[in-house]
Amino acid sequence: MELLSYAAMAILGYLLGSIPTGFMVAKSRGIDIRTVGSGNIGATNVLRTLGKPAGIAVLLADAFKGWSAVVLLPLLVSLLFGLSPDRVTREVYAILGGVSAILGHNYTCWLQFKGGKGIATSAGVLVALVPWALLIILALWILTFAFTRYVSLASIAAAVALPFAAALTKESVIKVLITSAMSILAIYKHRANIQRLLAGTEPRFTPKAKREAAK
Repeated sequence: MELLSYAAMAILGYLLGSIPTGFMVAKSRGIDIRTVGSGNIGATNVLRTLGKPAGIAVLLADAFKGWSAVVLLPLLVSLLFGLSPDRVTREVYAILGGVSAILGHNYTCWLQFKGGKGIATSAGVLVALVPWALLIILALWILTFAFTRYVSLASIAAAVALPFAAALTKESVIKVLITSAMSILAIYKHRANIQRLLAGTEPRFTPKAKREAAK
């Protein structure tokens, strides 16, 4: 029964994460977000394309997917299987749900397994799993973005720092390992951005209002 509950956590976590929020918000306005801007379905491209309200809504929705996969989904699975999990099992549930949600967002089955970069969804997972480590990398993200205006560079810097922040805040070995895997996945998803950064062709973030004013 416990093994079945683990499988349920992984499947439901993936399905929760796979909801393509950015794609749906843009589609409601008659835009296929995959064909504009960077082509990414995440909050940054929605923000650039549709403006601040839509971008913030997608950011919060994607983060909520990650948080609920760690906090709410284990409760649902426990109820469905009639289990009262111990501390270790609860941690396994949380990790399974969180990682599966990130994979669902990054490789959504609804869009031919092409999704976002998983930064907002990962942030939601980290709020629940390693909140103090998240505060550290969030500060690093803000500083990097403030000095460079590159969203991608800020995200990459935060991803690199994540496992070190988890270790610094004395998280368990398994959480350090999981955050290391999350870091590697986030960097991998930014590989095209890394190439553009090295080539000097990566666009800096410019709000939609400023872009329209400059036209």
